[in-house]
Amino acid sequence: MHRYYGLPDQGPAQSTFRCDGFLRNGQLRAPNGASLALAALPPFLRALLVTDGTVTKILEAYFWEPVTVDTVEQRFEHAAATVPWVEVAEGDRCLLRDARLRGDDSGRSFAEAFSLIRTDLIPADFRQRLIDREIGIGVLIRDSGLESYREVLDVGLVQNGAEPSAVYRTYRIIIERHPVILITEYFPLALYR
Repeated sequence: MHRYYGLPDQGPAQSTFRCDGFLRNGQLRAPNGASLALAALPPFLRALLVTDGTVTKILEAYFWEPVTVDTVEQRFEHAAATVPWVEVAEGDRCLLRDARLRGDDSGRSFAEAFSLIRTDLIPADFRQRLIDREIGIGVLIRDSGLESYREVLDVGLVQNGAEPSAVYRTYRIIIERHPVILITEYFPLALYR
């Protein structure tokens, strides 16, 4: 859950891009100050950063192979601090989930996702299927018929060493007018170039 505590303000470039999907001369920034021009990203990767659809299905259509969501780790944890984007207060119990979106045929890892889920605000059958790790969150929402809305909150750059290694986006899923799920997805740059 520490990934969502004390997030720095990423500035107006990220906020405009995440809302509009276009920002002439825009830059993605890493926490260490490194930057990368949005125009330098492959077009498909720029689209992934702003989409409000199910990423698994978009990846399947682009890479033309089935994509499986592998749950790497899942656990309940009490929040050590507030997470305002999903109205989590210190001490609230949340489900944390690390997952990998993997191509069934190629075995390639297309993305990694870290989710913080307020299980107390989702229907019991949905919650149980989520805990049982049956399928990815996006597909589960679609299959359950829950009305939801995705709001992209942040996009940025991951800089490990001299070169950027990935781009990320953080978005929340709103169900029944409550922010319930916060997800950060990481897309490795090397795979999309």
